[in-house]
Amino acid sequence: MDAAEAALVPKLLSIGKSIRAMMGLKLAELGLHVGQDELLLALVPEATVSVSRLAETLAVRPSTVSKMLDRLVIAGLVERAEDSRDARRTVVRMTSSGVEMQGRIRELWQGVENELEDLPDRRVVTHSLQGLQQVLSAKLRRLR
Repeated sequence: MDAAEAALVPKLLSIGKSIRAMMGLKLAELGLHVGQDELLLALVPEATVSVSRLAETLAVRPSTVSKMLDRLVIAGLVERAEDSRDARRTVVRMTSSGVEMQGRIRELWQGVENELEDLPDRRVVTHSLQGLQQVLSAKLRRLR
């Protein structure tokens, strides 16, 4: 492995920090924190989902999802309810304000995409990142 290949992880960490900071600033304008956007986009209007299913979808711990949900419930974007099939379980669903926020988040994400249009070889980069995401997700699942 040469020096350029060894620099992959620091570059990815730097890119992750930069995009997270950019998204954080833009999400703050909507009253959201980083990660809450992904959670809201993982929900389907008028459908319920369990916290464990959300955690699996987002590749985070259920306790992380629960903390994010606490804030989103306070903001009136989601609500918790008893599972109709199992009263011991809690499910989550979006409120009408949450559905509206989903649209605003999609617009925000599209705006960030538009800001990155000048990226050289965008399709190649996107394809490579998709492959990297699949590899990392598989490794992460094995570690958890």
